[in-house]
Amino acid sequence: MRLTGTLINYYFHCKRQCWLLGNRINLEDNSEEVRIGRVLHEIKAEGNRQAEITIDNVKIDKITGEYLVEIKKSDADIEAVKWQVLLYLKVLKSKGIDKKGKIQFLEKNKKDTKTEIIELDEENEKKLQEIDLDIKTLINSPKAPGADLKKGCKKCAYYEYCYI
Repeated sequence: MRLTGTLINYYFHCKRQCWLLGNRINLEDNSEEVRIGRVLHEIKAEGNRQAEITIDNVKIDKITGEYLVEIKKSDADIEAVKWQVLLYLKVLKSKGIDKKGKIQFLEKNKKDTKTEIIELDEENEKKLQEIDLDIKTLINSPKAPGADLKKGCKKCAYYEYCYI
C-alpha cells in the first residue's frame, strides 16, 4: 500500500484509526466532522483553478508560486498535519518541483487564520522513510491496536467502532 496524506495524518493522530483505514475499514462517510472539513475545502476551492490537485497517491489542497498549501479546520493535531505536508512536499520534489509548505488552520469562531510554514530537509526525508516503514508494519499486523480513549475521540468517525 502506498503512503497517503490521510494515512500519515492518522498514524500521528491515532494508530488504531490508521490501521482501520489502511485495512480499508472506512467509516468517514457517516461523519459530520468529515463533512464539515469537505465543505470547508469546497468553499476555499470555489473558482480556484489551483485547488485540490492529485499527484500520484496524494491530494494537495492548493499550490501557489512559492507554497504547497494544506487547509485544515482546526489546529488540534499540528504534528500530524506537518508530516502530511512533508509527504506532499516529498512527492512534489520527486517530480522536480521544490516548494515550501503552508498549513492554514480555519478555526471556528475566529476571524484570523493561523498559519504554519514547513520546509522539507534531508532529516525530514529520512524520517518520512522511517514513518512509511512503520505505517506499513502497522497496517500489515493481523490485529488493530487497542482503542485508547483521548479527548478528540468522541468527534472521530471511528468512535462507534472503537467504543460502542
